[in-house]
Amino acid sequence: MAGEITETGELYSPYVGLVYMFNLIVGTGALTMPKAFATAGWLVSLVLLVFLGFMSFVTTTFMMEAMAAANAQLHWKRMENSLLAHPGPTHLPPSPPCQEEEDEDSSSGSDSDALTQDNYEQAEKRPILSVQRHGSQHLFEITDRVEMGQMASMFFNKVGVNLFYFCIIIYLYEDLAIYAAAVPSSLMQVTCSAVGNDSCGVEAHTKHNDTDPCWGPLRRVDAYRIYLAVFTLLLGPFTFFDVQKTKYLQILTSLMRWIAFAIMIVLALVRIGHGQGEGHPPAANFSGIRNLFGVCVYSFMCQHSLPSLITPISSKRHLTRLVFLDYVLILAFYSLLSFTAIFCFRGDSLLDMYALNFARCDVVGLAAVRYFLGLFPVFTISTNFPIIAVTLRNNWKALFHREGGTYPWVVDRVVFPTITLVPPVLVAFFTHDLESLVGITGAYAGTGIQYAIPAFLVHLCRKDTLLAFGSGAVNKHRSPFRHTFWVGFVLLWALSCFLFVTANIVLSETKV
Repeated sequence: MAGEITETGELYSPYVGLVYMFNLIVGTGALTMPKAFATAGWLVSLVLLVFLGFMSFVTTTFMMEAMAAANAQLHWKRMENSLLAHPGPTHLPPSPPCQEEEDEDSSSGSDSDALTQDNYEQAEKRPILSVQRHGSQHLFEITDRVEMGQMASMFFNKVGVNLFYFCIIIYLYEDLAIYAAAVPSSLMQVTCSAVGNDSCGVEAHTKHNDTDPCWGPLRRVDAYRIYLAVFTLLLGPFTFFDVQKTKYLQILTSLMRWIAFAIMIVLALVRIGHGQGEGHPPAANFSGIRNLFGVCVYSFMCQHSLPSLITPISSKRHLTRLVFLDYVLILAFYSLLSFTAIFCFRGDSLLDMYALNFARCDVVGLAAVRYFLGLFPVFTISTNFPIIAVTLRNNWKALFHREGGTYPWVVDRVVFPTITLVPPVLVAFFTHDLESLVGITGAYAGTGIQYAIPAFLVHLCRKDTLLAFGSGAVNKHRSPFRHTFWVGFVLLWALSCFLFVTANIVLSETKV
């Protein structure tokens, strides 16, 4: 559950962690980026991509600092409990010099409950001098996996906690709606054409309407909704159970994803090299910035998963540098994928799911490759849908959970899974405009999770750390953007993004 302190998991090296973070950020959402690039123009898109990547890096360092502060509170609470259980003339053990701290066991639920209940109101009563005298850096080791919801419970008040869960639930709903629309949309594009069944799938330079025929009397929109119904019937039941042991399935889907990305980039480069590139994107088209902004924010989303990703890293000595390197590599990859796409294909022929542009006979002659690229979003997204659904269901439970209370069986096993599954399927039923879905998700809920929540967390955790341990305690994982200016700048940017996107939507809807 997102609000709990969970098991750290099997440790891995920093470079394995770098690969995991790369895989987490670069998901299937990257497939919507080429069309957004073509719509907004290559220069505007590149500048905005770099800036949003930088902003995401800033808030990632905020999250790492907040995770370390949360771990310090847990470690200190554990030491206090140990002293109460074994009273005597003892003192807190100092950190061994020139020696890596060993990972401690994951904290129990009682640690979490105690920290949440007292809300650190006793912080000023702690023996601050003993912390400063014996060294405090070992307290800030990230050894317990404290999820984002638990950090909200530790540092926010009740209103802040509820707002956090509201934001994460909205984001997960929109995420599920994107997944529920992407799979049947991909199947429809591959299996339908304007002239009936066509083994080449998407035709060159053809813009299809939902009312175009697919199979006999069935329209394309009918085929889409049939696929959506099948998708819901096959994967929806997983929402009513727990999804476990998906490690090897995730490895397989990650492998498929990178093979597909590599094939698309190589094929686009080959076409451009042979003089078959059709794209002539403008340098700037400001009318496309709204969707581009949302797509870019969504494509850098990782803050909510950082505790699961960062905590198992065995050595965190150069953690900030590794994360920075990851962001540089991700920017390079996004730029390569998008630029090869917009110069290979005409802007008006780029589809919401970029992979579907390769389901054409004139682009890919080999049928096996055509179908693999056209259908790979189906396989990768289908494996993620149950995991996201269970996460959303658990967040609903955490939001309404009361200490010591349990849910009736009907509420626990029927009501929560149903309210998790039905809304995104309904959204997908009425629209399969993936670029708009991704743009809205990134622009609203994504802005809250990626900017606002990390900024508030780091600001409040710094105040709490100062109260608990005094000015002599130094968080070894503190952000390089430690000045208060950066917190204010991130919050101002988040507000500006929210207002800009809202104004843009209102003006677009009211434009005659």
